[in-house]
Amino acid sequence: MAKAPKAEKTSDLAAIARERGIAYFLIAYVDLFGATRAKLVPASAIGGMQKAGAGFAGFATHLDLSPADADMFAVPDPASLMVLPWKKEVAWLAADLWMGGAPVPQAPRVLLKRLIAEAAAKGWRMRTGVECEFFLLSPDGSAIGDTGDQADKPCYDQQALMRRFDIIRTICDGMAELGWGPYQNDHEDANGQFEMNWEYDDALVTADRHVFFKFMARSIAEAHGQRATFMPKPFPHLTGSGCHAHVSLWDKAGARNLFEDAGGELGLSPLAYQFMAGVLHHAGDLCALFAPTVNSYKRLNAPNTRSGATWSPNTITYGGNNRTHMVRIPEAGRFELRLMDAAVNPYLGQAAILAAGLEGIAAGRDPGRRLDIDMYRDSHKAKGVRRLPLYLLDAIRLFEKSAFTRAAFGADVVASYAKLKMAEWDDFSRTMSEWERRNTLDA
Repeated sequence: MAKAPKAEKTSDLAAIARERGIAYFLIAYVDLFGATRAKLVPASAIGGMQKAGAGFAGFATHLDLSPADADMFAVPDPASLMVLPWKKEVAWLAADLWMGGAPVPQAPRVLLKRLIAEAAAKGWRMRTGVECEFFLLSPDGSAIGDTGDQADKPCYDQQALMRRFDIIRTICDGMAELGWGPYQNDHEDANGQFEMNWEYDDALVTADRHVFFKFMARSIAEAHGQRATFMPKPFPHLTGSGCHAHVSLWDKAGARNLFEDAGGELGLSPLAYQFMAGVLHHAGDLCALFAPTVNSYKRLNAPNTRSGATWSPNTITYGGNNRTHMVRIPEAGRFELRLMDAAVNPYLGQAAILAAGLEGIAAGRDPGRRLDIDMYRDSHKAKGVRRLPLYLLDAIRLFEKSAFTRAAFGADVVASYAKLKMAEWDDFSRTMSEWERRNTLDA
C-alpha cells in the first residue's frame, strides 16, 4: 500500500495555503461524460469557498440540468488536496456538488460516495488499482508523437520508452511527490502508447488520483510539445487503450483482505467469487459506463491489430491468469476487470464495480466454472457465453432498461446518463463519414 503524503495538521484550506505557499486552488468536479470542470480560486478566497462551495451553472456541463435550475456549488474535499508538481503554487481539490442544500445525485463523485457508504454500513471497503493507458501524439492528434516508434510488436520497447523519458519521468516523479507509490512505467502494445502504474488504495482515493493523473499527463505532455490522449482507439490498426481495474474488498478498518483465502480456488474466498459474479452478471448492463464512447466499441470488437492481438474482451467470461477473458485472476486476493477503457469516468467506473459486486454478494451469485481456454482462438468451444454489446447504442439501451442499474444508481441518474449518451449517439449518427461517401456516393 502506498504511503500517503504527510497528513495536514488541519483541514482548514486557508491555513494550508499559508503553510505551503499555495497561491491558487483549482476546485474541480467531473461531469457525467468524464470531463473535469474547475474554477481557479485565489488563496485569499478559499475560506469562503470551503464553507459554501464554488458556484457553477449546471446546464453548462454534462449533468442533465437546465438553465432554469439554481446554481450548484462545488464543495471541496480537503482530503483530496494535491499540489501540482509542475506548478507548486497551485493546488487541486476534488469537490462534491450540492444544489438547494442537497447533494446532486447524478454527480459522479457523489454517486460513488453513496455506494461507498452502503458498503461501509455492511462492514466493507473496496480497494482498487487502475492501469492507465494513453497515447502520446502530435499536437493535432493526427499521428504518433514519436516518428521512430514503428515496431510491429512495440510492447516494452526500451528505446521507444527512453525517447519519451522526460515526459514519463516528470509524470512519475509527480506521482511519487504526491505519495501515490508509483512502481513501474512501460511502453505498451501500440506504437506511441504507454502505461503508468501506482499503488492501489480505497476506491475514492483511486478515483480522485485517476482524475488528477489524466490532468497531469495531459499538462506535462503539452509542456513537451506532445498530446496525451485517453481515447480508447485512436488508430484502427493499433491496440486500444484500456483501464484495467484490480479489485479487492477489505474489512471496514482496512486491516484484512476479505477476498484472500489460502484454501480457496486460486486463493479467492467465497465472498470474492460472489462479488466477481455480480460484476460478470451485470457487465452488459454496465458496459455504457465501462466503455462510454462511440470509439470504445472499436476497441472491444476489433479485429487483430498490428501486434497480433487486441488484448480486449468481447465476451463475458473469467479465467485464471489468462488475459483473453473479461475477468482475470492473476493471484490470490484480487481479480482484474479488463473491460474498462481509458475513456471511463473514474468515479462512475468505480461506482459500477462496487454496485455490481455488492449485488452479487446480496444475491449470493455464483460465477460458474472458469474457462481455462484462449478466448481469442477457441471461443467457439465456449458454449452459452454472453457477448458484450457491439455498439454504444446497444450498451445505452441495456443500461437504460436494466432494473439493476435503476436500483443501484437511482432511476433519475440512469435516465439522465442515458439521455445525454443517446444525444451523443444521435450526433454521431448524423455525421457524414468518408466511408459513406466512398461506398454509397454512386449507389
